[in-house]
Amino acid sequence: MAKVEKKKNFFSIKTLANITGWAFAMPALLGYVLLNIVPMLSSLYYSLTSFKGVGRTVFIGFQNYIGFFKNEDPNFLWSVKATLTYAVMAVPANMLFAFSIAMLLNRPMKGRTFFRALFYLPSILPGVATSFVWLLLMNPDFGLFNKILSTLGLPASLFLYHEKSVIPSIVFMGIWGTGSMQVIFLAGLQDIPRVYYEAMDIDGGNAFQKFTKITLPMVSPSIFFNLIMNIIGAMQVFGPAYIMTNGGPNHASQFYVFTLWRQAFAYMNMGGASAMAWILFIVVVMLSLFTFGTSKKWVYYEGEN
Repeated sequence: MAKVEKKKNFFSIKTLANITGWAFAMPALLGYVLLNIVPMLSSLYYSLTSFKGVGRTVFIGFQNYIGFFKNEDPNFLWSVKATLTYAVMAVPANMLFAFSIAMLLNRPMKGRTFFRALFYLPSILPGVATSFVWLLLMNPDFGLFNKILSTLGLPASLFLYHEKSVIPSIVFMGIWGTGSMQVIFLAGLQDIPRVYYEAMDIDGGNAFQKFTKITLPMVSPSIFFNLIMNIIGAMQVFGPAYIMTNGGPNHASQFYVFTLWRQAFAYMNMGGASAMAWILFIVVVMLSLFTFGTSKKWVYYEGEN
């Protein structure tokens, strides 16, 4: 009888622990379901309707999707072109700059902590305030950048005010805020055991061999993570077009999410905006899966063969 009573107490304590655990987790789970899952499913439904935000909702099937791919709205193709152009330029530029700065900040030098904080600071500044500062810096009439170009004897640039230079200017502005990527790269660099470099010194290896045979393979998980996050971020760029260029000039910076926002809140085409959101979701998932698939060939995790 004593053994049976002990078993009952054990199960009651375990059940109580489970209930307590679920009780603590329930606010986060409910928040995720109500604020993420439910809106996503609602968006999927509305993408198949003519929903305008108010009034009667008519189910129209895949007409929103078909209309975009038939180029019934030229803004869609303009936004795709602008976003892909930005992504092709921004992803490698951000990665190279952040990794280079992390390599420099990983070297022993005076004031290293100060410089690490200095380079990270722009990534936590408010995006709106940062955009207005860059608008002043890139002003073609009195901006600092054109004054620097003039001092160097170079021709002035229109920066954000010309269709050929607007995306490179936005990419250049984005490089300034890669502090989070730099921190991740720096953590990966500091996690490399020094014994590997010492072994390479004994074998007579030079700096280039150390970089290609030790540094890059050992930091490849950080490169992979930053690459995934950078691709996702580039496909969802919105702030510069909304704050600085309004999609211009001549639709050159009319990014995909900016066009999606216009469809939803300027044209009140909630159904079309939902369809655009799901198209973007599918594209991002496909790009992520492709990157994951190729990672097996170049990402090295310590402990693997």
